[in-house]
Amino acid sequence: MKRSTYRHRVPFYETDAMGIVHHANYVRYLELARIAWMDEHDRPYRDYIADGLHFSTTRVDLHYVRSAGFDDLLDVTVWLDWVGGASLGMAYQIDRAGTRVAEGITEHAMVDGGGRPRRIPTERRERLSVLARDGGVRRRRGTADRSR
Repeated sequence: MKRSTYRHRVPFYETDAMGIVHHANYVRYLELARIAWMDEHDRPYRDYIADGLHFSTTRVDLHYVRSAGFDDLLDVTVWLDWVGGASLGMAYQIDRAGTRVAEGITEHAMVDGGGRPRRIPTERRERLSVLARDGGVRRRRGTADRSR
């Protein structure tokens, strides 16, 4: 399983009135980390776009463990969890100085520019399966292994 870590320093504008990172920002952190993973291990997302393909987000599941605040340095670690014929799942851990802040999963369906479902091209799917946890075996929805 190939992992990438995206480092993010929390700017003031991402915090709420209590001085902690607003929960909606974590979804953005996952997206930034996923795109960095693709750049590093698969192919740049812009290449999928050039081919008229997108990975539309179909599910986000986040578990908040503790809060983060202004100027915290967050490490968002991401890996490909599984690959299906037309979809894939990513898993994430968000840490601050080695302490878990949040963990989660996202699922994405391949679609064309018009939003119609498409199969992941065979060459890409085979490459992604090699990069996935457990050889790309898809687990049932809701069974993310958060023990990593």
